Amino acid sequence: MRIRATVAAVSGALALSALVAPGAHAAGSTGHRADIAKVREAARAASGRTAYTGSTGTTTGVPYALDLSFSNVKVNSGWPIVVGTTNHVIAPVTFSVKHGASVDITADDFLLDVELYRGTFDEPVGVLIGDDFPSCAATSTTTAVCEGTIDIYPRDHELVNADATTWKAMGLAIALNGVDPTDDDADLSKIGYVEQDKLTTTRVLRYARLTVNAAPEPVKKGRTVTVTGALTRANWEDRKYHGYTGQSVQLQFRKKNSTTYTTLKTVKTDSTGKLKTTTTATVDGYFRYSFAGTSTTPALKATGDYVDVQ
Repeated sequence: MRIRATVAAVSGALALSALVAPGAHAAGSTGHRADIAKVREAARAASGRTAYTGSTGTTTGVPYALDLSFSNVKVNSGWPIVVGTTNHVIAPVTFSVKHGASVDITADDFLLDVELYRGTFDEPVGVLIGDDFPSCAATSTTTAVCEGTIDIYPRDHELVNADATTWKAMGLAIALNGVDPTDDDADLSKIGYVEQDKLTTTRVLRYARLTVNAAPEPVKKGRTVTVTGALTRANWEDRKYHGYTGQSVQLQFRKKNSTTYTTLKTVKTDSTGKLKTTTTATVDGYFRYSFAGTSTTPALKATGDYVDVQ
């Protein structure tokens, strides 16, 4: 296990500090996070870009450009990452790397990772990582395929509602070559470093719930059926579910022996996220509500509620 990232909004200057601070799910590897922060800081400072952390102390030299690149990055198999209020969410990350023949990605002190961030590359306002560093399998002497994860713990307030948006993926690799970059006398010029932005994007969404109830049951043919329900979604800041107000939801129906739902009408949720409408009973079948989703909330369909028409 490795140090967790806190993804509540932080400034660019603090982002990497969050990665090296002990987290609730850390179990070692604190040094690796400190190593990454130190090397990244030095490399960015040398290039004239914003450094994530503070002073480099008395270390000397600048990390050399590591001959390695990332490609074919896919987060959560291309699907949005949907997060509720309590459950730990694990999103798989797969990617390929190509490196020079002299780069030993199997070395014990070789660090490689793909991270998610939102905001700008130089000053992210949130960072997401996995509990463990990715593992790689060589496909040739200069290529490998790798697998990792992005781990999110909403129970520990890792997200705020503004995090329901598009996140960007970046990759980094460090060849420490036996150097401890946190040592004040370290020669950073012996360390190789590369970072690569714009690898892919993914959306992080707020989990939602949709219910339906059709009544009365049974009902006489030609009589009115009242269909109620509610659309609620996760609030990452108080870890509760609240009504999703003013949202268009479709009332749908399928006959008893059919597999196809037909849209009857569109209904909007009220100020508490509740739904209510009426329709005429014609034949036995199932009523459900269907929500198309938004930029912050996934699409979902309620389980059909059966009504016996007599």
